[in-house]
Amino acid sequence: MDQQFWDDMYSGSAQRFSGLPNDALVTEVTGMTPGQALDLGCGEGADAYWLAEHGWRVTAVDISQVALDRAAAGHPEIAWQRADITVTPLPARSFDLVSAHYFPIAHESDHATLRGLLETVAPGGTLLFVTHDPTEFPPREENSHDFDPYDFYQPSEIVALLGDEWTVEVEDRRDRNRPAAGHQIKDLVLRARRAG
Repeated sequence: MDQQFWDDMYSGSAQRFSGLPNDALVTEVTGMTPGQALDLGCGEGADAYWLAEHGWRVTAVDISQVALDRAAAGHPEIAWQRADITVTPLPARSFDLVSAHYFPIAHESDHATLRGLLETVAPGGTLLFVTHDPTEFPPREENSHDFDPYDFYQPSEIVALLGDEWTVEVEDRRDRNRPAAGHQIKDLVLRARRAG
């Protein structure tokens, strides 16, 4: 899932997604005091727009330049950045909210990419990590994309790597109000706060 993969996906249509913010973002972030937010895997920008409209100062990161070019149009108030976090770490302890929706992080023996992501959360800040429930996918041998969601970190695995300075506030399996492409209809939602 490199830059070419995602550029090709976004190039395949004028608009890939609904343009609406993700349900879990709205549910979990509404009522928080705005600060610096990182929208990781921002895609076409719907979550970044919502955050900015609610007072957050947003850095929106994606590996796809096609997605970023589309998202950035008319939204100069958001800092748009193309990055591959497996190669280039993001600033440490810089964000009051780190939001990663459906952002695939492949398993690594040293957990370097995931640990780098956790390190971006500022003291007192929140990690919001949302993924499709892997039980909603057909087995690898039955799908056409040779995709296995268990190749990627799930919220429970992230919880296991959190240190004592973290408090898990939400770990939930819930329905999506807007089903994703295909048949995935459940999400796994993790919200954790780093001690101040």
